[in-house]
Amino acid sequence: MKKEASNEKRYQDALQTIIDIARGVSPEETTATGHDSDAHDSGADENGPVAVGCSVKQLPQRLWQVAADTASTINPVNAPVAAAMAELALLVSDPLSLTLLTSKYWGPTPRRLTVSFMERQPVALRTRILSHMNAWTKTSCVSFVETATNGHIRISTGPGGYWSYLGTDVLQIPKSRPTMNLQRFSMNTSEAEFRRVVRHETGHTLGFPHEHMRKELVARIDRQKAYEYFMRTQGWDPRTVDQQVLTPLNDATIMGTPPDQTSIMCYPLPGSITRDGQPILGGPDINATDYAFAGRVYPKPGRGSSLSAMSFSSEEWNTDEDVPPGQIEADVRETTMYADSAELVQDFDSNGSHN
Repeated sequence: MKKEASNEKRYQDALQTIIDIARGVSPEETTATGHDSDAHDSGADENGPVAVGCSVKQLPQRLWQVAADTASTINPVNAPVAAAMAELALLVSDPLSLTLLTSKYWGPTPRRLTVSFMERQPVALRTRILSHMNAWTKTSCVSFVETATNGHIRISTGPGGYWSYLGTDVLQIPKSRPTMNLQRFSMNTSEAEFRRVVRHETGHTLGFPHEHMRKELVARIDRQKAYEYFMRTQGWDPRTVDQQVLTPLNDATIMGTPPDQTSIMCYPLPGSITRDGQPILGGPDINATDYAFAGRVYPKPGRGSSLSAMSFSSEEWNTDEDVPPGQIEADVRETTMYADSAELVQDFDSNGSHN
């Protein structure tokens, strides 16, 4: 028992070393997407319109390591810090477990990500979606521009609900497949839904996980009531509910930031499925602390910082569709706006996993 406790402490100490080195901000500045607001009577209302849930897509397991290597090459802060890796290696026997310590942020270099649409869409709808995606540029150095085909971000409005891949994982997705889904979005969709959904899914594209999967918020949810609620409102089976709502983010992937139930990245959940009867409020739009966090992770020129976390839902395709390393390398170079992209290419060339 003492040995297990000792290992746990060593593990946490090693992770804290990673946090302290990678974060690059003082403890008082580490509110990720804000503070945990007190619950009150507003928020999800089970008797009102039910918001469609979102899934974060996970890559096939065969691509986890190459995706982690790609994320670390694009943004070195995504990787577990070398000084702590030796300690972690003694405590985590599965190399794939270490990929879960790798976040998927695009890094502090200003980037322009191209966006294309899988279906033919009117100009007005495409422009409206792009304008909401670019709401994040208020404080961040990542922007989105439309391209005719094969964008870094590929949006479908087909069936399947709302979902996105997380951050740099979009580079691993075959060009024939979408990286974001906005089911049935049209010019008739309300402005409130554009703000809630498009900005939320773009948050995933920027590498932000689901905030409601923080353990402090998951602990408030009654499992059985959640199964019944999501089956009734979303048609989700228990496995999907476990993946998208009830499995808390590993503390190892969160850099010491408090939960925020009013973040754009948090589901609104009714008090009828919480243990204390109080709703988890959810965020209808990017809030002030979301903006502040985005500005620290993706600082505009002259500022600086970084962070980490993940959540998931898997989808498979055949290995012959996997994006070749050379294409990933070209896509990374294409996104870079102002930095010397040749340095990134050299990093890829010197990393055997990308050759």
